[in-house]
Amino acid sequence: QVQLVESGGGLVQAGGSLRLSCSASGRTFSSNAMGWFRQAPGKERDFVAAINWNGGNTYYADSVKGRFTISRDNAKNTVYLQMNTLKPEDTAVYYCAARSSVSQLLITTSSGYDYWGQGTQVTVSS
Repeated sequence: QVQLVESGGGLVQAGGSLRLSCSASGRTFSSNAMGWFRQAPGKERDFVAAINWNGGNTYYADSVKGRFTISRDNAKNTVYLQMNTLKPEDTAVYYCAARSSVSQLLITTSSGYDYWGQGTQVTVSS
């Protein structure tokens, strides 16, 4: 059974930092692009960041560019999201996602991903 498990969420003050982790089990995703999405209450799930198989190519939503960094450690089958200078509008449930295709296109729509984690809550207080 393939599982993606996010961790590292929590409550932080504006301007603070958090590092999210997403650990995969059941199969390796070392050849697959992966991504992070987020969903605030009453809103759609939005793209945050994506990374290709070896970390050599990344892409970010404009709203997080320069503040968030996506990275991966294929030896640990884990992808990370370092979030700095957090703002109240970053408050959301953050989801990790993986593609089953070996295409290295960095997809920004949720329909492009085949595996999802259960999400981790990030709350940024003002």
